[in-house]
Amino acid sequence: MPNLKDLKNRIESVKSTRKITKAMQMVAAAKLRRAQDAAEASRPYTARFNAVMAGLASSVGGSDSAPKLLSGTGSDQTHLLVVMTAERGLCGGFNSNISKLARNKAQELLAEGKTVKVVTVGKKGRDALRRDLGDHFVAHVDLSEVKKIGYANAQDIAKDVLARFDGGEFDVATIFFSRFENVVSQIPTAQQIIPAVFEEGEAEGTALYDYEPSEEAILADLLPRGVATQIFAGLLENGASEQGARMSAMDNATRNAGEMIDKLTIEYNRSRQAVITNELIEIISGAEAL
Repeated sequence: MPNLKDLKNRIESVKSTRKITKAMQMVAAAKLRRAQDAAEASRPYTARFNAVMAGLASSVGGSDSAPKLLSGTGSDQTHLLVVMTAERGLCGGFNSNISKLARNKAQELLAEGKTVKVVTVGKKGRDALRRDLGDHFVAHVDLSEVKKIGYANAQDIAKDVLARFDGGEFDVATIFFSRFENVVSQIPTAQQIIPAVFEEGEAEGTALYDYEPSEEAILADLLPRGVATQIFAGLLENGASEQGARMSAMDNATRNAGEMIDKLTIEYNRSRQAVITNELIEIISGAEAL
C-alpha cells in the first residue's frame, strides 16, 4: 500500500501540473483567435493571386519564352523540401504529422533515385527529421525570436529558395505545412511551389485582358512574389494550426490531470481509512489485554 505522504505529494504535483496545462490552454485560445483571423484573411488574397497567375500561365502555355519558375528546368531529379513546423512542442501531433508527411515524401523520392535536399523552418521539424534525413539538410530557418509572423519572414525564406533555384541547386521545390480547419482538425499539406502549379479551375472566372508588357514579362515579376505568397500563407496556416493543436492538447491534458487527481484522492482516502482502522484495532486489542 502506498505511503500516505507519497500519495499526498503526488496529488499536489498533479494539481500543479493541471494549473500549468490550464494556463497554457487559455494562452493558446487567446493566440488562436488572432492566428486564425490572420490565416483566414490571407486566403482570399492567395486564391485571387493564384487565379491571376493561373490565367497568365494558361495563355503562355508551353512557349519557349515562359519564365523558368513556370516551365521548370526540364528535369525533376533534385527536389528541395521546405518543412515548416513550430519552434515549440506541447501541441499534440502538429509537428510530428508534418514531419511524417515530409519524411514519407523524401523516402519515396529517394527510392526513385532522386536527390533530396531539406530546408527546415522551425526547431521541432529539424529535430524530428535529423535522424532519417540529417545528411540531406542544407539550411535551417530559426523563427524562435519572432513574436508575430510577417510577410518579411516569408520573403527571407523565399529569397533563399529562389537563390538556390537560380544557382541550379534543385529542380522542384515543395513546402510542407499544416492547413487549419478547426481546433481539432489540422491537415498536413504538401504544396509544390517551383515550378508553379495551379489547380484545375483556378483560372476560371477571370476576365480576359490585353497585357502590357507581355504575359511572360508579368509572370517573370509575379512568380517570385507568388513563391513568397505561398510560403507566407503556409506560415499563417501553421500558426493557426499550432495554436489550435496546443489548445486541444492542453485541454486533454487538463482533463486527464483531473481524472488522475480523482483516482489518487480515492486511493489516498482508502489508505488513510485503512491506517485509522488499524490504529483503532490496536487500541481496542491493547485495552482488552489489560
